[in-house]
Amino acid sequence: MNGTAPATVRVLRPSLRARLPVQLLLPAGIAAIVAYLTLLPLIFLLYGTFFTPTVGGQAGTFTLQNYLRAYTDRSALPIMANSFVFAVGTMVVSLVIGTMLAWITERTNTPLRGLFFAVSLVPLIIPGILFTLSWIFLLSPRIGLLNLWIMRLLGLSAPPFDIYSIGGMIWVEALHWSPIAYLMMSAAFRSMDPSLEEAALMSGSGLAGTFYHVTLKLNVPTLLGASLLLFLRGLETFEVPAIIGLPAGIHVFTSRIYLAIKSYPSDFGLAGSYSTILLVMTLTGIFLYGRITREASRFATITGKGFRPHVIDLGIWKYTMATLIVGYLAVMVVLPMFVLVWNSVLPFYQRPSVQALSMLTIDNYTFVLKLPKTTRAVINSVGLSMGSATIVMVMTSVIAWITVRSRVPGRWLLDNLTSLPLIFPGIVMGVALIWVYLTLPIPIYGTIWILLVAYVTRYLPYGMRTSSAALLQVHRELEEAAETSGASWGRTFRSIILPLLQPALLAGWIYVVIVSIRELSSSILLWGPGAEVLSVYIFDLWQTGHPQELSALGLMLVGFLLVLAMVLRALSQRYGVQH
Repeated sequence: MNGTAPATVRVLRPSLRARLPVQLLLPAGIAAIVAYLTLLPLIFLLYGTFFTPTVGGQAGTFTLQNYLRAYTDRSALPIMANSFVFAVGTMVVSLVIGTMLAWITERTNTPLRGLFFAVSLVPLIIPGILFTLSWIFLLSPRIGLLNLWIMRLLGLSAPPFDIYSIGGMIWVEALHWSPIAYLMMSAAFRSMDPSLEEAALMSGSGLAGTFYHVTLKLNVPTLLGASLLLFLRGLETFEVPAIIGLPAGIHVFTSRIYLAIKSYPSDFGLAGSYSTILLVMTLTGIFLYGRITREASRFATITGKGFRPHVIDLGIWKYTMATLIVGYLAVMVVLPMFVLVWNSVLPFYQRPSVQALSMLTIDNYTFVLKLPKTTRAVINSVGLSMGSATIVMVMTSVIAWITVRSRVPGRWLLDNLTSLPLIFPGIVMGVALIWVYLTLPIPIYGTIWILLVAYVTRYLPYGMRTSSAALLQVHRELEEAAETSGASWGRTFRSIILPLLQPALLAGWIYVVIVSIRELSSSILLWGPGAEVLSVYIFDLWQTGHPQELSALGLMLVGFLLVLAMVLRALSQRYGVQH
């Protein structure tokens, strides 16, 4: 016995020494990186609003002047009112559209329901800047095709619609986000027990009464959650306020932050003050959403008892509903894409006519492709999107293992740090990173590297959701078997965990690539000469008066994103991954 004990100790001690660095140093190192990416920008943002800038090595002094200027100026109330009206209007219109369409497709026997679900996802692929510009081409008082057609049809002397108004802003933003409301509400309607609706109909309640008193009220948590999400999207969006609001003199928080940064000299303190209130409103919304989801069990209708899916027979009205679906798809997809295609094949903008058909050309495509700036923007965008997606998925796969599998004390804090960017609207993230890299002696401001930092930081929560959900489906016994065989953590992670997570990681990678290429709100504040990306380039083409060229470039971008989206959908159907 005495002769074997030392040998046992000698075998176990090296194994213990090999495991300790992984169990302690890896979580500590990952936590430090995540804190640097997510917590540091928040600290610098708050510091910058309460202190004057550092000059000549002298530390700034405490001041409330930035907040006084932001909220005592006579423009403060209009900005707050415009922001609130725009966000609430976006929420209401998109929620009404999405809820009605979800009920039609999930609860009735309306024709074309399957087609609608597939096509309704297309607008989510179109970048917000292109969707906004397409509606300017449709509803501009001077050149809008819809306005011109309606004026000719009805013999009007003035255009019936003006896109350059708060109503026009709400229409475009709500239409762009109505698919999100549709997806959220259709999922709720699909999983609800239909027997309650059947009982209401058998008791003599009409369709409208059943829809209001049963269907909607049983889905209150989803309705409130969708409302908060859409309200926050309305607060933080940048494209519509910048492209439609600024020319109309309608300022909201995001456009005012943009103007403060782009003024000469840049007013970072004022931009930070506006960003802080936007940050607080976003954080409040996320907190309320968490409270709502915790109370969702009170509205549950699915128990251990099975139920049979049921649809309501609308009779002759189903054809009316099918017409509404076709009309919605025309407004959401056909008209915006048509006006972009039409614009891209003309030498200059003009309404469709026989004479215009004789002028069709592909010169805009060849012109855009030959520009050195286009090549640089494409290379930058593709490189940044793929680089950020790779970093995000690699990091979150490790973070997911730490938070899901390990028993490291404080792992919940790492999970919360990774989710922290959810409270940052895109333009606020841009302002925060400006403060960080104008203060720290790290010379990446205005370069492509600060854009990489911004994209990785913004999309960490997206990767975390995918990685965590996939890891929860992998049984722990596979890792235990590898450990019993003497494999180190690194070998186990590379040889077992990553291959099993590969489908989900690839789906998450493609998703982050798509949203990174579309990103504008942070990029517009952080890019510099030589660091242009496609979204900023399209915005610049619009501001410099090149609508034909931007339409051509935008359509090529949409085509690329559609291919990626189809690959993502195929992966989701094949492997059953969530994204």
